[in-house]
Amino acid sequence: MTITQWFLFFIAVQLIHFAGTWKLYQKAGKQAWHALIPIYNAIVLMEIIRRPKWWVILLFIPIINLMMFPVIWVETLRSFGKNSAKDTALGIISFGLYTYVANYDPTTVYEKDRSLVPKTWFGEWVSAILFAIIAATLVHNYFIQPYIIPTGSLEKTLLIGDFLFVSKFHYGARTPTTAISFPMVHDTIPFIKSKSYVDFPQLPYFRLPGFKNVQRNEIVVFSWPADTVRQFFVKEKGVRKPIDKKSNYVKRCVGIPGDTLEVVNGFVHINGKQSILPERAKTQYVHYAYNAKGVSSRKLNEEGIKDFTRKYRIENITQQTYDEILPFIHGRISNDINNFIVITPPAGLPPKLIGELRLSVKEILEPSKELILTIAEAKLLNEKQVFDSLIRKISKVKTPNTSLFPNSLPYDWNEDNFGPIILPKAGVSVNLNEGNLPLYKKIIREYEKNSLDLQEGRILINGEETNRYTFKQDYYWMMGDNRHRSEDSRYWGFVPENHIVGKPVLIWFSIEGINDGIRNWRIRWDRVMTTVKGEGKPISFFPYFIGTVVLWQIVVFVRRRKKTTTD
Repeated sequence: MTITQWFLFFIAVQLIHFAGTWKLYQKAGKQAWHALIPIYNAIVLMEIIRRPKWWVILLFIPIINLMMFPVIWVETLRSFGKNSAKDTALGIISFGLYTYVANYDPTTVYEKDRSLVPKTWFGEWVSAILFAIIAATLVHNYFIQPYIIPTGSLEKTLLIGDFLFVSKFHYGARTPTTAISFPMVHDTIPFIKSKSYVDFPQLPYFRLPGFKNVQRNEIVVFSWPADTVRQFFVKEKGVRKPIDKKSNYVKRCVGIPGDTLEVVNGFVHINGKQSILPERAKTQYVHYAYNAKGVSSRKLNEEGIKDFTRKYRIENITQQTYDEILPFIHGRISNDINNFIVITPPAGLPPKLIGELRLSVKEILEPSKELILTIAEAKLLNEKQVFDSLIRKISKVKTPNTSLFPNSLPYDWNEDNFGPIILPKAGVSVNLNEGNLPLYKKIIREYEKNSLDLQEGRILINGEETNRYTFKQDYYWMMGDNRHRSEDSRYWGFVPENHIVGKPVLIWFSIEGINDGIRNWRIRWDRVMTTVKGEGKPISFFPYFIGTVVLWQIVVFVRRRKKTTTD
């Protein structure tokens, strides 16, 4: 909906409200015109139903207002003697239009001194739950949002199974654009797995003032621009979602508006210089380890390397024993019962379980193995001469392809050698031609809502021929620290400013093996309640938190005991 359409809708709502309540205002001792003036009519209504005036603010906050409107309808009806369960149900089902009955009923009387205390335990329980949901939704949408790391694109910086608190107020909270949505969930209602929102109507984009802009090399949560999924790990194509319901991603912002960015042999360069990352950033690359006698998994574990796979040949596998080892394997290579080979994570197959199942198992030592290492880790392993050789993967062959941004021929960029590319900045213009149009066509069409056509070499924007375009908003470049295992801006391009969600500030909990079944979960106590940003090794504030809670409980206990003794 456009601004004009929303204005007309707002006026229509005011007229409907006036037609259904003006006599009620009079019966409550107010003037009829009080029911007509926008905002003022809501303030007066709060006086009539004897509720706080600050409730009016909640009526204008997207999503929150959807929960407040039924409360106001019911409270209005009860203020005029409509107290039965039937009245309450009709008030909600009719979307508040049942107030017309009370408004035009000559016998309706205003109950000025009605009790505001729920008459039953059920009513009290519903009231408490409703306002708890409202408060939680307010915090979730505008202040702090919980988030979990599902994939390893930032591995060793943020780990799979880290539970984050993401600040919405650092960059300014983005108000919901989806007007009708189920509270406290993102795009899917849990358990029933159905869509949690209605596509229409959509509110205009608006962001509350923040106290900082997105900084280069900060970790950022954002709405995935190339959204093609309803849920992670389920492949499908063509799913279109509103901005605020797109899948949330977390990456490192390696480039900000106005930067010239280039990836050279895997290293990000900004404005011609190699980017220097924060101390806690653990940028990783695929390395190939070679050893003539086979790369030892035991030695890799001893060196603290955890991102690799192992292969085992099982000679006497059965369906029953396979089901028992299934939680410990990633997959299998061969289905041949006489040559059954499985792939496992670094921990391998548990020796105790193998013994109990009486399986004949032998690990296959491979002469080469793919490892995910930081540059520092690779250097240390080379110094120790753990392998015959250790080589970092660098894609140097540049072949025209559509796999990476801008997903158009003849661009030949790859994941290790990419660009250079200038990040668009609001208010800045760019010259357009057939060669660079693929870089900006998605911005022009999808993000900034223009029509774009190319006719016989002529570029038409909104039907007019042009060779220049001025950007309406800022754009960022997001990349994962796990450089060879991250689907990021190298694949789908720029991240618009209106897709920015927030800034991760705290890891409040962390579970190792979260995708391996609950029996394999292990709490990473050293990561519980650690800050995301900072220098040096992360320090857990969990012991201090527990100490504070215990101390507070001791103070409360002493004060209560002292009060009991005094009484």
